[in-house]
Amino acid sequence: MSFKPSLFEERRHRLIEQLPDRSIALLFAGRAPYMSGDHAYHPFHVNRNFYYLTGIPQENSALLLTKLAGETSETLLTERVDPVEEKWTGKRLTETEASSISGVTKAVDIAELESTIGDLLSGGQYETLYLDMEVDSWKQTETEAHRFAAVFQKKYPTIALRNPYALITRMRAIKDQAEIDAIRHAIGVTKNGLHHMLTHAKPGMKEYQLEAYFNFALRYEGVSEHAFPPIIAAGERATILHYVNNDGIAEDGDLVLCDLGAAHLGYSADISRTFPVNGTFSPRQRQLYNIVLKAMDAAFAIIRPGVTRADLLSAVRASYGRDLREIGLIENDDDISRYFYHGVSHRLGLDTHDVGPDHVPFQKGDIITVEPGLYIAEEGIGIRIEDDVLITDDGFVNLSDDIPKQADEIEAWMKMQPLM
Repeated sequence: MSFKPSLFEERRHRLIEQLPDRSIALLFAGRAPYMSGDHAYHPFHVNRNFYYLTGIPQENSALLLTKLAGETSETLLTERVDPVEEKWTGKRLTETEASSISGVTKAVDIAELESTIGDLLSGGQYETLYLDMEVDSWKQTETEAHRFAAVFQKKYPTIALRNPYALITRMRAIKDQAEIDAIRHAIGVTKNGLHHMLTHAKPGMKEYQLEAYFNFALRYEGVSEHAFPPIIAAGERATILHYVNNDGIAEDGDLVLCDLGAAHLGYSADISRTFPVNGTFSPRQRQLYNIVLKAMDAAFAIIRPGVTRADLLSAVRASYGRDLREIGLIENDDDISRYFYHGVSHRLGLDTHDVGPDHVPFQKGDIITVEPGLYIAEEGIGIRIEDDVLITDDGFVNLSDDIPKQADEIEAWMKMQPLM
């Protein structure tokens, strides 16, 4: 599976339509940061907005868009490397290959970026430069766009700087069919990895050994990119939401919480399942597990366009309020936060926690997660169950519905023969 260049052409057209006349937009792929010695941090993933508009996975590239008197232009800037260097660092995309992927017909050497910008501005016809500058927090590491902006403002103080980030992320929030298909594929690979892990699971294994079975299945299918570092947490460690050490032992009687996902063509799956490492839920584990399932069903019951993440969270908390009081775990709804202390949904796409304002109601084409959990440290139990769903005209489709999640299904799955 691959994306057609016409997909990226249409996205760029939609972006340019939203820009004012006499403007330039510049988006960087980014560079792998320096680590030590002669090494950079790899694997490196290009800027997601750049990739969304070009399909180019190669670092040290840029996309230049212009709009002047109703006329638009597109230029792709990529790195030219001589054949001797390629013997050491590997092949780069040729300009022909980059044009074939992106649909941008004009491609030049990234080394010509400054002179290209200078030539455009020399006639005094452009008024605004749009630089894609995502800022998630004050302490966020500056990007190539931030560094370029600092230099550019000194050289061209009369040119206004603007940020197209919000425009692009609004486009990214609603998924087209190609994106939906890529996420479906990533979910299918994730399912096979889970199956491989669960059919090899046994008491006494290290969490990283369980992870190794998942990783093997992904690599066996040609997947080199995880959506995020897998979480494999047994026993009390499963009550730590972003536990990533994966170096504890899954003892007999432990539940193992796994939160993981493959990526395909840059698009993420994000699946959570919880299973008994010995293959059988204890009565208490099954009781709590089914309470989480009921909370998930409460969220599913209201998912449709117009619903918000806050609505889903309210539905889950209402379900927990009833069931946790019934088993005596809490006395009032204020106690729920002792055992459930995260949101229940986020958007999914090129980023695992994908772009889009939290408060904006769901629309047709949104892909979101649904992931209720319960975390009872005093009992050494952490449970999370997570599916990925597509918002439709009047409801949703569960894209991961065929990954077992009922307690009986999990136990039966673990008794099956490995697929590989």
